[in-house]
Amino acid sequence: MSTALLQRKQSRPPSVGPCPVISTARLTLRPHRLGDADCIAETLSDFAVTRMLSRVPAPYDRQDALDWLVPRAAGVTSDWALAITAGDDVHIGLVAIELRHGRWHLGYWLNRYYWGRGYMTEAALAALERFSRRMPDTVVHSGVFADNQASLKIQERLGFRITGCGEIYSFSRNTMVPHIETMLRPGTLRQQQAA
Repeated sequence: MSTALLQRKQSRPPSVGPCPVISTARLTLRPHRLGDADCIAETLSDFAVTRMLSRVPAPYDRQDALDWLVPRAAGVTSDWALAITAGDDVHIGLVAIELRHGRWHLGYWLNRYYWGRGYMTEAALAALERFSRRMPDTVVHSGVFADNQASLKIQERLGFRITGCGEIYSFSRNTMVPHIETMLRPGTLRQQQAA
């Protein structure tokens, strides 16, 4: 193998494979479709949701949703951005595992009308289980804004541990916001389930 080919091969980010379809007791996680744009726009136009997300602007509209959806629907991204659906394939949220700055990150959001039912823990657990089967020795990073204790509790239930605190910019709040950084070590998710 030539040196140039070997360097190109080594410089490619690790691939987690195509976005799967995952069924849980109450939910189906699936790849996004362009038809999800209205549901995404409806959820992310709710400031109660977007204020807890760092990279989502406010206001958020259908064109923002389409701009985000097109590369995912075309399959040109290497991340998993799974639509969380309930009932009749109703889009209620997202759980994503994506490679950012050389590290895998878990992110998620849920339509406010589905909060408090355990859906996000169920969805994130299912996505992380599948991811850990494909990438068993991989650390997963995440984090929450300091005023989002509900999300921190979800991560703690999944086995994430706090690794630091800092500030990151929130597009929806248009300011720097205190942020708690978390990490899930390989094998921790399985230990959490066994406990």
